[in-house]
Amino acid sequence: MNIAHALYHDEAGFIVSAELVLIATICVVGLVVGLSEVAWGVNEELEDVGSAFGSVNQSFAYRGAAGCKGAVAGSYFGDEYDYCDSQWNLACDSQPTAESYK
Repeated sequence: MNIAHALYHDEAGFIVSAELVLIATICVVGLVVGLSEVAWGVNEELEDVGSAFGSVNQSFAYRGAAGCKGAVAGSYFGDEYDYCDSQWNLACDSQPTAESYK
């Protein structure tokens, strides 16, 4: 118990508040920069996932059938390029622009 009491009242090596403020400021700046890079990386990975979903071709077709007593018509759907459906459309360092439709 005497050692704990002695350590509690020991003033040697006490951090001066100015040093503590400087260390805290450096830590906060480092955290902000680090979180900014994490956010950029997450945005890029989510753009990759979106591009992967957009590149799936959803076209389909089936032929009709006809017989003596009836017929069924065929069908076709062609998937086309969507606006902003490619990779590298994400830009976090540019000004927002209005969308233009073709």
